[in-house]
Amino acid sequence: MNNPVADIDNLSTQLTKFAKPRKSKLLVVDDEIDNLDLLYRTFRKDFQVLRAHSGAEALKILAEEGEVAVIISDQRMPEMKGTEFLRKTLPEFPDTVRIILTGFTDIEDLVDAINAGQVYKYITKPWDPDELKVVVDRAVETYDLLKQRTEELERANAQMALLTVLVQLAQQTDDLAITLTQIATAFGQSFAVDTCILQIVENDGLTLQQGIYAEEGKVANWLAEDFLVQYAITSGKLQVSVNIPKDKKLSSISHYSDNGVRAHLVIPVSYAGNVISILSLQWKQPYALREDELKLIHLSAQLVAIVLNCSCKF
Repeated sequence: MNNPVADIDNLSTQLTKFAKPRKSKLLVVDDEIDNLDLLYRTFRKDFQVLRAHSGAEALKILAEEGEVAVIISDQRMPEMKGTEFLRKTLPEFPDTVRIILTGFTDIEDLVDAINAGQVYKYITKPWDPDELKVVVDRAVETYDLLKQRTEELERANAQMALLTVLVQLAQQTDDLAITLTQIATAFGQSFAVDTCILQIVENDGLTLQQGIYAEEGKVANWLAEDFLVQYAITSGKLQVSVNIPKDKKLSSISHYSDNGVRAHLVIPVSYAGNVISILSLQWKQPYALREDELKLIHLSAQLVAIVLNCSCKF
């Protein structure tokens, strides 16, 4: 008998090896062009550095670029102080770590900002580039930890919501079409997919009974043409491609390119040793699942099997 946990551990290794670290985003804000250029040169090798000459310009950059790991801002700037600018970034980007550069002893503003959680550290001018690098490296570590905790909380909430939906469906199974759609929607929202399809299997083939969740409108169902799906049905094992354009077996298959699908995870749902449905998770960008997510998928697939057995009486 296959060991499902071992299968998931092996799959997790396969998925995570594709993940490549990206440069953290760093926003530097200073009205003095020389200081701005110096900051850029100091950090450009290790970070994706964004530059702004004022607080107002920096807010526009954040609106376009989204969250950054660290903001380094001058305190004394025309029109908007650094602490005022940083205060405005706090509601939308609470995890971003903020550093103030100051050449003045404007202690009151700085103390208020630090106490309000707006500033991680302040650095006096002129600064030592090597010392500033150390501070920024620690700031990025702090940001990564905050993001990890935030993502873990969000993931736990999503997982709890998924399991809650499946348990509720196990008790309310009157309409198969609605049940399939609700399950597909629960999985789609829990794993941030672009498309999720749950389709019934009979005699090792797909039937017309299906539920579809799509992030953007209607989508085509090409699962009957996909050899990952066919192999998942015959083997009873998870099938995955985390980066289809770089997958030699899949990159030339038209239904992936035609539908913009760049990652595909196929979960066979089994009951009493038989595959009774296929769950297809599709992303329009390369995607790697965490080990805990894979284990949740395995647990959830078992619940889906119970729900569908009650609905279809396999």
